[in-house]
Amino acid sequence: MMQVCLDSHSRGPAMTATNRKQMLEELLAQDPGDPFLHYGLAMELVSEGNDAAAVTRFERMFVDTPDYVPAYLQAGQALVRLGRAPEARQVFERGVALARRKGDAHAADEMQGFLEGLE
Repeated sequence: MMQVCLDSHSRGPAMTATNRKQMLEELLAQDPGDPFLHYGLAMELVSEGNDAAAVTRFERMFVDTPDYVPAYLQAGQALVRLGRAPEARQVFERGVALARRKGDAHAADEMQGFLEGLE
């Protein structure tokens, strides 16, 4: 699994969102099973305001790498922004259960908070 530093604090030329997105797509072509790259690309789509495409990417992650907890939080939030609260509820519920199984109380609590906000 290849990991790439995408933060804006690294030294060197500034990377634009388009360059980051293009780089992630190229890396995914080389390593299509890397959940970090899929997550990074989904988050680039969120940054662009393309929540629908981001949700599609997160949904692919749920099939390919179903234990990637951050994807559930971000997908749920994107679904809320898209006005798809019933789907967001399902994603948050699955995410809370997964986070608890993995011992990630912080993520579970955060998603539980979003769930309560949907009521």
